[in-house]
Amino acid sequence: MKKFLHRICLLLLLYAFPCIALPQSNTEDSLKIISLKKDLQSEKEDTNKVITLNTLSQMLSHDKKSAEEYANQALALSQKINFIPGEGLAYFFLGNVETGAGYINGKGDINKALDYFNKAIAIFTTLNDQLRIADCYATIGDAYAGMTSNFPEAEKYFYAALKIYEKLGVKDRLATMYPTLAGFYKYNGNYDKAFSTLKASLAIFEELKDSAGLASICINIGKAYFENKQLEDALSYFNKARSIYAALGKRSPEWGIPWAKGNIADVYISQGENAFSSGNDQLARQKIEEALTLCKERLELESAGNMSHRETYLQTGNCYYDLSYILPTADKKNNLLESKKFYELSLELGKKNNEKRLISNSCDKLAQVYSSLGNYKEAYTYYTAYISYRDSISNEEATQKTVQIQMQYEFDKKEANARAEEDKKDAEAKRIKNQQYFMIAGLAIIVVAVIIIAWIQYRNNKQKQKANLLLERQKLKVETTLSELRSTQSQLIQSEKMASLGELTAGIAHEIQNPLNFINNFSEVNTELLTEMKEEIDKGNNNNAKAIANDVIENSGKINHHGKRADAIVKGMLQHSRSSTGLKESTDINSLCDEYLRLAYHGLRAKDNSFNATIKTDFDATIGKINIIPQDIGRVVLNLLTNAFYAVTERLKAKGSGYEPTVSVSTKKSGDRVILTVMDNGNGIPQNIIDKIFQPFFTTKPTGSGTGLGLSLSYDIVKAHGGGIKVETKQGEGTTFIVELPSK
Repeated sequence: MKKFLHRICLLLLLYAFPCIALPQSNTEDSLKIISLKKDLQSEKEDTNKVITLNTLSQMLSHDKKSAEEYANQALALSQKINFIPGEGLAYFFLGNVETGAGYINGKGDINKALDYFNKAIAIFTTLNDQLRIADCYATIGDAYAGMTSNFPEAEKYFYAALKIYEKLGVKDRLATMYPTLAGFYKYNGNYDKAFSTLKASLAIFEELKDSAGLASICINIGKAYFENKQLEDALSYFNKARSIYAALGKRSPEWGIPWAKGNIADVYISQGENAFSSGNDQLARQKIEEALTLCKERLELESAGNMSHRETYLQTGNCYYDLSYILPTADKKNNLLESKKFYELSLELGKKNNEKRLISNSCDKLAQVYSSLGNYKEAYTYYTAYISYRDSISNEEATQKTVQIQMQYEFDKKEANARAEEDKKDAEAKRIKNQQYFMIAGLAIIVVAVIIIAWIQYRNNKQKQKANLLLERQKLKVETTLSELRSTQSQLIQSEKMASLGELTAGIAHEIQNPLNFINNFSEVNTELLTEMKEEIDKGNNNNAKAIANDVIENSGKINHHGKRADAIVKGMLQHSRSSTGLKESTDINSLCDEYLRLAYHGLRAKDNSFNATIKTDFDATIGKINIIPQDIGRVVLNLLTNAFYAVTERLKAKGSGYEPTVSVSTKKSGDRVILTVMDNGNGIPQNIIDKIFQPFFTTKPTGSGTGLGLSLSYDIVKAHGGGIKVETKQGEGTTFIVELPSK
């Protein structure tokens, strides 16, 4: 009997934390596992053996094969001897195995996990075991968040578990749930509430004297500080966690030290990048090298523990990428190649486990590396893949949010209808009762009438209170939705800017190649001329030598001219890619239009080398320079040109031979205004939609080909400059956009 109770206590202790069981191999646990396996050999097929099997499954949850085998044995024996609690726990641990595998090596099956958990919940419901039901909810929430990134569904289950834990007053469960709750606060931008929730969890772990839990919550608090750019506070908590794990020694979970090292490395990387931005290259190098050392140590520890490198590969690649800019030029290529190696490992791991976020981040980093190496073709390929995966993730999250809102709406609607029906039945019952009272006696009628009036008054007051509460909730829901819409709008605007940068990439590559070819050619000619000049000097032909020297000087001037040309192209690209400063600059509007015209055309040619179009320009040389924000007006010009080339491309596809695609750009000074005109001979814009083209998110392009923000942003930019934009179009003949800007 004592042995049985001991096993029950051990099982409940392990089961007290519903979070996913990660790998652990400290000596104390290993001895417990050995002891349990030894006991298993001599035990009869009874409830005691079921408990031992379930306990082994829980303790070996990092070993998917063994944990699954013990849980299945526990399930079969429980069903054989009709031990219902053991059967429920076996289903729970089978689900936990699938969920844990999803965290550890990305091979868990979410559908199998949910099936096991639902069976466990059904059993715990028949036993009225609310605590175990809440544990299932919490672990299902972990599964949705960690395995599918379905955060709306995860949030639903987390709150269901939290509600039960709070009702039961189970401190250890609340301490493990609060970090999850804090995560939702951070997601909504409420960092004050997130910090207070995390520190409430910290206080509980301190009260329980739970060192492992204390270290874990220190990591969570550090992450919150890190996300809030409070690096020193973050580093303090990360170091505290590492010290606790080190003090635990062999009792520390195997993932503890690597986890802490990885977070400390993140802080060092941020500190190094900040130091580099402020010009302190020495401090930047020191911090990045310290981060790289921690990443290498983390990789070794993870490999020894057969853990996933899903975060560490990307983190190590970031260290080498940062060092390529901080260290001397001679080491730049080597560090870029090292960063490329780790980003490719990260991409391979992401594809293997179908982790879209990891694939997206890896592609983004590889695009940057290839761009730095000068391989613009590969850079463009990876950048396109990054945009594709990023948009896919955004669409999935938006779809999940829409489904959640629809489900909530249907639930509220059904609840309101049921409440209305019940109120109707109550009113009918009262009416019949009042008629009966009236038939008994007049005096009773008066008394009942007074009571009814008082009751109606009370009911009205209650209904008003309910209505006010409902209005308050609806107001909160509307405010939350508005906040989410604003956030989405900001993301879409940034997406539009990055999309336009993608449009420029191929054009920039073509444009920058021309001056580079000139520089290379003239450099080779100068080398030959200087050799020839030396020969003429040796012969004493000074006049010939001087003539050759003049040719060299002339060629050097051309090299300088084309070098400045390449520099201007790069600066123009940087101006387009960086966020607007909001400051107006004296700018040559003709040069700006000419630059973006060529870049837009070559960008389209890079996508479709069969495309050709006639380009016409008419720039008024008397305009001079005007005060504008060049990045913003550049985006306006690029949007208009992109639309023009798209229009003539579509008409060319429809008409075929006999049609000459033409795009014209002109500038003209009219009094105190500058008129910029972009004209095409495409299909034109139908009159029934002409009034909608400047509305946000309106587009006539196929789904996935445009955001519908280009003309809307252009309209806002021109208005902000004190100008105006209008359109003239004739269906089947073409479209003209006219932009007016102040000349001063």
